[in-house]
Amino acid sequence: MSDPIPNKTNGDGGPAPQEIRVQILGQYVKDLSFENPGAPANPSTRPQIELGVDLQPRQVDAERFEVDLKLRITAKAEDRHLFLLELAYTGLFAIQNGPQEFIQQFLFIEAPHMLLPFARRVVADVIRDGGMPQLLIEPIDFARLYEARMTQAQQPQTQPAV
Repeated sequence: MSDPIPNKTNGDGGPAPQEIRVQILGQYVKDLSFENPGAPANPSTRPQIELGVDLQPRQVDAERFEVDLKLRITAKAEDRHLFLLELAYTGLFAIQNGPQEFIQQFLFIEAPHMLLPFARRVVADVIRDGGMPQLLIEPIDFARLYEARMTQAQQPQTQPAV
């Protein structure tokens, strides 16, 4: 990425807005748990898979942000638990010159979109290595999840009648 040029001006002689810069500083497995009471698995019916997704972004300092992509996957077949996998896959990002709205959307949409392929591989490998049939997580629409989160946050909180 190029450094912003400080002496540029916009058309009215004022300084030009600085370029927004985003950098991936690192990504890693922060937490991983795999419980495998159903091994070896040879279910006669297709397992019922439940996938839970949670995002937890946080600001580390003025320009660095951490995003935890948390996945919780459970599998059941014939009323017995096959496995439970919980993964927190984390990315560390640097964002410079970004307005708050850009930063929020980046942390809830773009960052998890970048992390998902790597988390997906970890999930597939752990489940396969646990003796279970391979599981590939379908793409996740983080933009739709973000919109749903924003809609829910804007709804007035109803207080229970006393």
